[in-house]
Amino acid sequence: MNTSMVDSTPLTEAKQANPDKVSFVARCRELCESEPFYGLRAAWRNRRGAAQYSVLFGFAVLVVGQLGALSAASASAQKPAIAVLNFELNDLTLTPGMAEEKERTASIGPMLRQVLETQYGFELVAIDSDTQDTADEAFGYLFDHHDVAAELGREAVSDWIVVGRVHKASFLFVYLKAQVIDTKTHRLIADLIVEVKGPQKRLTIKGVESLARQIAAAITAVQPQ
Repeated sequence: MNTSMVDSTPLTEAKQANPDKVSFVARCRELCESEPFYGLRAAWRNRRGAAQYSVLFGFAVLVVGQLGALSAASASAQKPAIAVLNFELNDLTLTPGMAEEKERTASIGPMLRQVLETQYGFELVAIDSDTQDTADEAFGYLFDHHDVAAELGREAVSDWIVVGRVHKASFLFVYLKAQVIDTKTHRLIADLIVEVKGPQKRLTIKGVESLARQIAAAITAVQPQ
């Protein structure tokens, strides 16, 4: 069997230079150019060796399936893990703590988690309310102590933690504030603010989407490629 037509040198060199960059498609191509597949083609062309064809075909399906599983697992492992704490309400108006504002504040954390997961591919790490309340010794404590927030995220096995606040100084608008902290270095990498004008839910959703976009951009800017 003459296989001199197959030149796998570029793919081999790419593997040696940076094996993580070799795509799944390239691996499948290499498999299809391997000797077992040439045997499969010859057996099919000659209409004989049915047993050999069956064995080779089974081998090919098995190997391709394993490569696909490894590729998916590798992609999953590369997802940055992020914890988003429940937002706190800092209401400075003359009638603070109205039920509608408390309800809006409670909805922001879950919405932000969903957008970060579905639109930006983050792996969400859950930190329950009791754990957050225990770490938050007083109002604004986690917001003001990045090292404590970082440890809370690290214990939950997340790469990043977001500490959020709704700052309401007027009935006309609120500010959605989010601090993005690296749990390994305890470093604050972004202190973000989004203005939301009006109490309508659609405006809050747009504000959360803008905040998520800024969080993803901030992490991408500092995360090693």
